[in-house]
Amino acid sequence: MRARQLITGALALLAVVGVAGADAPAAGYLAGHEPDVLAVIPQPPTPGSPRDEADRAIFRQTRALEGTPRWALATSDVDVSKLLGDFSCAAGVTLTKDNSPRLTALLVKASPDIAAAFNVPKDYYKRLRPFTRDAGDICVPRTEGFAKSYDYPSGHATGSWTLGLILSRAAPDRTGPILERARAFGESRVVCGVHNASAVEAGRLAADTLVSALASDEAFRADLAAARAELTALRASGPKPDPGVCESEAALTARTPW
Repeated sequence: MRARQLITGALALLAVVGVAGADAPAAGYLAGHEPDVLAVIPQPPTPGSPRDEADRAIFRQTRALEGTPRWALATSDVDVSKLLGDFSCAAGVTLTKDNSPRLTALLVKASPDIAAAFNVPKDYYKRLRPFTRDAGDICVPRTEGFAKSYDYPSGHATGSWTLGLILSRAAPDRTGPILERARAFGESRVVCGVHNASAVEAGRLAADTLVSALASDEAFRADLAAARAELTALRASGPKPDPGVCESEAALTARTPW
């Protein structure tokens, strides 16, 4: 089960940058010296505990968002194949895998590290997703396989927060909007009803742990410097995202929707 989940997580993250199959990296930056994420993130809430009941209450509360613009954004955020582009407004420039090849290469190289950061604790804790406990619509197909996959920590939250931290180092003057978008991307999983709020918080902590470890890797630092130079040049002359789209997005991501 663990090996299958790691492969699935890695492929999902590689979809962000349009890489799969033979092009997928065999190992990340940290192969053999990955951080012990289990030692850092807290255990998931015990069933019936106040935090567990709070998770359940948030799930029930956010079912009322179905049909709203925030639900539409959360549904859009399901598709990780456009995650890089989803940060265009926050970065102040339209981002694609084609116009940011060095950033793309960094994400491809880091994808196994990111997948391990959330799949190892997922497989260890085996916490069920919220819609398996309480009734309510979700924004993705309710398949048997998805229902049997695990909640804690959120892989989308781990991946988006990792990307946010990397982008904030490449464009430090845009740290605020970048991390706001990364936060909202994780919160979309709660709005969708596919993760508990505590699982999203754990995903951000897993990402913090991972990026701290990556920062000590010489190859990662060199690739990040190249990505920063690339992004600086792109921001000076690259295509700008639609201001109206960015304004609408900012109104939806400004605050937590519960």
